[in-house]
Amino acid sequence: MFQDKKEIEKILSALGELLDSMNATIPELVVCGGSALNVLGLVSRTTKDVDVVAFAEKLPNGNINLVKAQPFPLILEETMKRVSRDFDLPENWLNPGPTSAVDFGLPAGLMERVETKKFGAALTIHFLSRFDQICFKLYAAVDQGIGKHYNDLVALNPNANELEKAARWSMTHDVSEEFRQSVKDLLRHTGHEDVTERL
Repeated sequence: MFQDKKEIEKILSALGELLDSMNATIPELVVCGGSALNVLGLVSRTTKDVDVVAFAEKLPNGNINLVKAQPFPLILEETMKRVSRDFDLPENWLNPGPTSAVDFGLPAGLMERVETKKFGAALTIHFLSRFDQICFKLYAAVDQGIGKHYNDLVALNPNANELEKAARWSMTHDVSEEFRQSVKDLLRHTGHEDVTERL
């Protein structure tokens, strides 16, 4: 369990040092969830892992291609397991849990909003911006019910425009009428009846 930004960055720095010591080359990581919220100072809470939503691949023309973060390169698997032993962490403390989102499409312009940090030469992490976290948290809160994702969403204090965009994005991942109604119910719960009327 990571307690705060300082602890998360300490673990990621240790991973980066290990990768550098092995002259490793791995894809750049795009990270969302509680660890990203902590590192960017958006929300301060304990979190149990680092969620990798995608690998960012730089193309020859300079564009960035986002692909599913599965499977992890073998060298990354080996080094993260060593870090888990060194710091008494769960073996899957770094995981691609939310990477299925790539199949349905990530919010447009996501890579233009990320905050990028390097942990040594080998480890580059793009942390999702506040707006993109709102998108992911709204979807997760609708999918999983009131809990940590809903609490994170409230803590991010989204305005009506942000919530409407996040709701429209989340509904591209589940086009059912049942999900649409669940989105509206959640928005009403947050006091945004005005947004539900536009969906």
